[in-house]
This record gives sequence, C-alpha cells and structure tokens, in this order.
Amino acid sequence: MFKTFCKYVSLNVLGMIALSCYILADTFFVSQGLGTNGLTALNLAIPIYSFIHGTGLMIGMGASSKFSILKGQNEHDRANQAFMYALYLGTFFAIVYVLIGLFFCEPLLALFGAQDAVMDLSLVYLRTILSFSPFFILNNIVLCFVRNDGSPQLSMTGMIIGSFSNILLDWVFIFPCGWGMFGAAFATGLAPIISLCITSMHFLQKKNTFHVSRCTFSMPQALQIVSMGLPSLVTEAASGIVIILFNMLFMHLDGNTAVAAYGIVANISLVVLSVFTGIAQGIQPILSKAYGQQNHRALQKTYGYAIKTMLVYAIFVFLFLVWKSDGITTIFNSQQNEHLQVLANQGIVLYFIACPFAGFNIITSITFSSTQLTVYGQILSLLRSLILIVPMALLLAFTLSIPGVWLSFPVTEILVSLYGFTLIKKNLYSL
Repeated sequence: MFKTFCKYVSLNVLGMIALSCYILADTFFVSQGLGTNGLTALNLAIPIYSFIHGTGLMIGMGASSKFSILKGQNEHDRANQAFMYALYLGTFFAIVYVLIGLFFCEPLLALFGAQDAVMDLSLVYLRTILSFSPFFILNNIVLCFVRNDGSPQLSMTGMIIGSFSNILLDWVFIFPCGWGMFGAAFATGLAPIISLCITSMHFLQKKNTFHVSRCTFSMPQALQIVSMGLPSLVTEAASGIVIILFNMLFMHLDGNTAVAAYGIVANISLVVLSVFTGIAQGIQPILSKAYGQQNHRALQKTYGYAIKTMLVYAIFVFLFLVWKSDGITTIFNSQQNEHLQVLANQGIVLYFIACPFAGFNIITSITFSSTQLTVYGQILSLLRSLILIVPMALLLAFTLSIPGVWLSFPVTEILVSLYGFTLIKKNLYSL
C-alpha cells in the first residue's frame, strides 16, 4: 500500500509542480520584460485561467473517479462510457470559454479593475489563453484518465514536458521574438498541446482500457460526473475567486503596486498549492479503487499517508518562504520598486501561514469526492472558496487594511479545516 501511494503521489506531485510553472514562468518573464504594469495585467487575467484549468480538472477527476470505481466493480463497458461523457462535457465548456474570449474579455477585465495600459496588456493575454481553452481542458481530461488507467509515469511525463516547453518558449517569444504579453500567453497555450502529444501514446498501448466509442448522452450521468469532480473545480476556482477579490481590495487600498505585489504572492501560491493538489490527485485512483472494492482499511491508510506527507511539506515550505522572502521578491521586482518589495515580503510571511490548513482541506475534499461522498467535498470547497473567504477578506481589510487582506486566507483555511476534521473523523474513520 505504501509503495503504491509513493508511486502515484510522487509522480503526480512532480507533474503538478511542472504544470503550475505555466503561470510562474509567465510571471517571471513578464516581470523582466514588462515591469510592474505587466505584472498587474497578468494578475488581473490569471483568475480566468484558474477557471479553465479547474473546469478541466472537474471533468477529468469526476469522470476518471467514476471510471476507476466501475473498473473496481468489473463494469468495464460502463467505465469506458465515463471517458465519453468527459469528452462531451469538455467540448461544451470549451465552446463557452472560446465565446467568452471572443465577446466578453473587455467587460470582465473592466470589472476586475483594469485600465489604460494595464487593460491593453490584460486583453492580449486573456484573449489568447481563452482561445487555447479547448486544449487546456482536453489535456486535463486525458492526464486524469491515463493516470487512472495505470500509467502515472506517462501522465507525469506529459505534464513535465509540456511545462518545460512553456518555460523555454516564454523566453523565446518574449525576448528574442519581442512578442511581449502575447508571447507569454502563446507559450502557455502551446504547452497543453505538447503534453497531449506525449500522453496520446497511451492510446497505442495494449493496456489502454478506455477509447472513443458510441455513447448515448444521459444528463443524470453527466451531472453525476460533474458532482464528483466539482471539488476539483472549486479548489482551482477558489484561487481565481480569491485573486479577483484581493485584486479589487488591493487596488482600492494601494493601487497598481499592491496588485503587482499580490501577483507575486499569488503565483508562488499556485506552485505551493499545486503540491497539495498533486497529493490529492495522486491518491484519487487508489481511493476510488478501494472504495469500489469496499476496502475500508486501504481508504484510511491512504488518507493517513497523504496527510502526513502534506504536513511535512507544508511546514518545510512555510519556513523556507519566510527565510527567503526578500530574495524571492527581488527575483520578480526587476524595477527595484521599494514599496513593491515591502508589500510582497509582508504578504509572503502572512499569507502562507495557511499552508498546512489549505493542504488538509484540499486533500480532504478530494477524498470525499473520490469515494462518492461528494456533498461533503463540495461543502468544504465552497466554504474555503466563497462562503467564508469573501466576508473574511472584506472584514479584515476594513479593520486591518493590507495586513488584514493577507491574513484573511489563513484565517479562512483554519476555520474550514476544523470543520473538515470533524467530517473526516465521522465518515472515514468510523467505517
């Protein structure tokens, strides 16, 4: 059991770190090439990317969880139907995002607070990213199914090669080619296409157990898949919602420089949280299979391994970020803006207090959705992404100004983790 856990989690964490480097690479190269305005523009556009990525994960995680449960019950024909439902749902949402890119980019960015030069840069980035949304969604679906079909190594390889190609192309398009913000977005959009080229090799292997076939669409089945994957969407969308809200608060409290400082913290957060998501996605195939076989002991041991791994990582990364906060901020502060430096340093110290609590909440919500206890996963995800974080940010911003905005994230995660602990004890350890 421990060997299986290590295999799936280590490979998936590596893949998720690489995947999260999509945006981190953009942040670094944009900060070097376009300065504070570029950072601000990027941070205003990034929330929509979180929704695209989360939609792909929702469909992929929901459908692949169903796929693994049905395989564990030897229902192979029905298991393959889950893949077809994932393709149907992916096509629908891809069309929605492309239409948003064509007709609604400017009103969205105006709502987020973009103006003048920042608006122009944000528009270029967001329109390009939305044009590539079908590939982002399909890539997440295929990655989830390949991992659940016994090929976590290939899934990881696809994520890593796609991400490193993005980093390389970022540099090429922004500097030698001189394409600026479009170059950053175009490099990010090409990454899932490269990843799909790698993972498509799974379809040529004999052990592949899912394929394109005829399947009559059923709305109840589609809704069940969406329900099972919803915590994954909410987890990713939480980042987007929080970024939108925090951008507005920082813009109101201190203008573009504060938004740029938050952009640095938010993008580091994407990498930090991606490890928690990687652990959660890594244990998902094990949990779903054990649930299909009614192996309660395996469920409990796997969840326990995940929580212990998360705690070790969370404590280490928090101490490291506090120790190196000034040096990390300097990397993204190409114009040596002293005010930006102070704000970002403060944010790193306060914001990442949330590390162990956010990790616990992400892993616990995915555990519930992987075992068809989807309501509990949805409750936890909604509490941390919308129900608590919004009033908490507004309250603490009003009372403590900028430090209050930073602290609203850890305070929310702590409160949600207390509730999550009671749910997991009642529903997993009482079996």
